[in-house]
Amino acid sequence: MTLLKLQPSESTSGVSLWVGTSGYSYPEWVDAGIYPPGTKSARMLPLYARDFAVTELNYTWYQMPRAEAIERQRALVPPIFKFCAKLTRTMTHEIDAKTWQNEAAKYRHGIAPLLQSRQLLAILIQFSAGFERSTKNRNYLSALLEELQGLPLAVEFRNASWANGKVFTELERRQVTLVSVDEPSLPGLFPSLDIVSNPELFYVRFHGRNAKGWGSGKMAQQFDYNYSDDELAKWLEEKLQRMITLAKNGVLFFNNHVRGQAPRNAQQLVKLLTEAGWRAGG
Repeated sequence: MTLLKLQPSESTSGVSLWVGTSGYSYPEWVDAGIYPPGTKSARMLPLYARDFAVTELNYTWYQMPRAEAIERQRALVPPIFKFCAKLTRTMTHEIDAKTWQNEAAKYRHGIAPLLQSRQLLAILIQFSAGFERSTKNRNYLSALLEELQGLPLAVEFRNASWANGKVFTELERRQVTLVSVDEPSLPGLFPSLDIVSNPELFYVRFHGRNAKGWGSGKMAQQFDYNYSDDELAKWLEEKLQRMITLAKNGVLFFNNHVRGQAPRNAQQLVKLLTEAGWRAGG
């Protein structure tokens, strides 16, 4: 499994890196050769866990997680396996001022098995590109973070207006992780940064750099991208080298899943890290 742990000679603590993909259940990954022919959705997680030690649950954005379903997923992976879980869209994209707090309570109950088993690395709170830094949205974000207090939280912005020192300082004060993204460099889109706001965890999402497909509104085009070794090596040199000095753990997910590029790019990244002196460990 792909847990890499850095243990520099000058330190006894080290940094743990977790590399995986955003989601694991994609029928197209059968056609891409990631899973054997005929693999059904129910068999994908244990197959995925043979190669990776972490995944990001994206279905929890579409539907509220249920504790029973989470328990069934836990039973399919080794105890060392970790999860991140995306916050449900009723609290990020389709917010109802009258009901979102009840939704937060339901969510907290649904993912409780991961918290109790210490397999939850973070809750991913991803906002849309239209969620700009207005007074209304700032107040909502503050209230949401208060409501979810006690959970390990990571916030991903898509709107560039949130790339502001005051935002980073406030996340640091709350020990909430700012998600670092790799995505097309487009006007108005949140930039690729190496800011670490939480000393416990940094969180990276590789969305691909398909600038033409990003604005298409079609997932099959937006996330259709294959990273080269040179692109990943440059990212390690320019971003990761600093981030690993500022946090105890780091999680890196590839979201360019359309034609199976995500697991292949994740393995490329692991290879580069291994060549750079990282070693696999538990």
